[in-house]
Amino acid sequence: MQTTLLAAGLARSRAGMVTSPHALASEAGREVLRAGGNAIEAVIAIGATLSVTYPHFTGLGGDAFWVIADGAGDVRTLSGIGQAAAAPPVFDGEIPARGPAAALTTAATVDSWNRAYRLSRDNWGGTTSWQSLFHRAIEHAEAGLPVTPSHRFWLDFRAGQWHDWPGFARVFLPEGRMPEVGERFRQPQLARSLRRIAEQGARDFYEGELAERIAKGLREAGSPLRAADLAATRAREESPLTVPYRGGELVSLRPPTQGVTTLQIMGILDRFDVGAIAEGSADYYHLLVEAVKRAFIERDRHVADPEFADVPVQGMLSATHLDALAAAIRPDRALPWPHRFRTGDTVYLGAVDRDGRCASVLQTIYFDWGSGVVAGDTGILWHNRGAAFRTDPRHHNVLRPGKRPFHTLNPGLYLRAGRPRLLYGTQGADGQPQTLAAVLTRMIDYDMDPLAALSRPRFLLGRTFSDSRDTLKLEADVGDAVMRDLAARGHELSPIPAQSPLAGHPGAIRIDAGGTIEGAHDPRSDGLALGC
Repeated sequence: MQTTLLAAGLARSRAGMVTSPHALASEAGREVLRAGGNAIEAVIAIGATLSVTYPHFTGLGGDAFWVIADGAGDVRTLSGIGQAAAAPPVFDGEIPARGPAAALTTAATVDSWNRAYRLSRDNWGGTTSWQSLFHRAIEHAEAGLPVTPSHRFWLDFRAGQWHDWPGFARVFLPEGRMPEVGERFRQPQLARSLRRIAEQGARDFYEGELAERIAKGLREAGSPLRAADLAATRAREESPLTVPYRGGELVSLRPPTQGVTTLQIMGILDRFDVGAIAEGSADYYHLLVEAVKRAFIERDRHVADPEFADVPVQGMLSATHLDALAAAIRPDRALPWPHRFRTGDTVYLGAVDRDGRCASVLQTIYFDWGSGVVAGDTGILWHNRGAAFRTDPRHHNVLRPGKRPFHTLNPGLYLRAGRPRLLYGTQGADGQPQTLAAVLTRMIDYDMDPLAALSRPRFLLGRTFSDSRDTLKLEADVGDAVMRDLAARGHELSPIPAQSPLAGHPGAIRIDAGGTIEGAHDPRSDGLALGC
């Protein structure tokens, strides 16, 4: 059936749904579903297309995270995290956020597509050819596509920096000038790399001719990564983390992601009758913010690569521990907040097919434009997730050869009676658990549809690009009365404009018990949900 548009940005269908932050990427995923493909296959097509259409937030040179479920609720997670170089640099002070030294971890997005595709074929009977999933991405890279306002905004925002990024200007400033919004932007080198992956398979990115060119380009730029590091890169299938919520179950990924943090926040909120609190009131925002603070303190104390550090996830999610965290929240007083904030950008993409099978996915290059390093003649922009490591040898997230860095990404699912009911995820680094707390309570506790939940005012605890204070940022449409009440409780507030992109770019899909699917992408973004 065709999509029914219930309101601007809200789609309804019974035959499948996709959502992503770019219309052409969503179209690529819907094409796969309409041709009989499944949710995993659709998401691979979306992710490949986004590497072309949203290069400032995602790409082949980054990482990816999957939560996958069939219609009966068999849930799997894939953690696509590149590891640190076997011979990383020795840093005097903090790791640089940009440039070759920041390009110190491998990229696992492409291998995550490979692992997911094999799972689709072996467990879901997937029949869509691997090569066909890259058709639209290659087409858009070769023929070009209009520069989006988001693309141009982030070029402008970093205009004083990208002159020093190896290979960047050659790819993203055609003819040596800033492209205009709407101007056709072509990426022929990236098209060749995508075609190579489509024709030779995902492992060519890590062990084949493409890998050789990537390694050569990174080495010549000054990155510590070598061919052997690429060859050692593997996405991992891991058992999911879960926490009960309102008679259902929330699902996320294991460390070194902050999936445990989102689950802790929601586990704390499950100790309160959220639905009895007026949505959008000062009581509502205060409770969510205070739950976020408790979980962030725990995260910064523990979360790292569990192969290198002891991360007590079971204790962090135990009922007794969540009871104690909830009991520490004072309804009349805010906990002081001097803690460090992490920045970062990414994209959320999700799909549900006609059989109710789901893929909830986040892809990232960490900061906008990643490390800024383009790997030689491949057109591939490399991420800077290695900048999330610390250099203090006593820190649990200290840089070590082969170690995976801490990741803010945590897409998720919500199950009821063991079956998928919600898919969700968002851009925004430290803002991700905060945005998800608002979106999930609105969809679960207040029964809002995805667009309504995504449209309501949100908050961001911590710094932004334009405000370095660790204050509580609130969208202006929360209202003056709410701001005055929160200030009286001790929150240090900084208003931000209504519908601000600083509040995250989540996407969400809801499946009701009768099989009707509703989807939306955040109205603050360029995104679009499409049904079949």
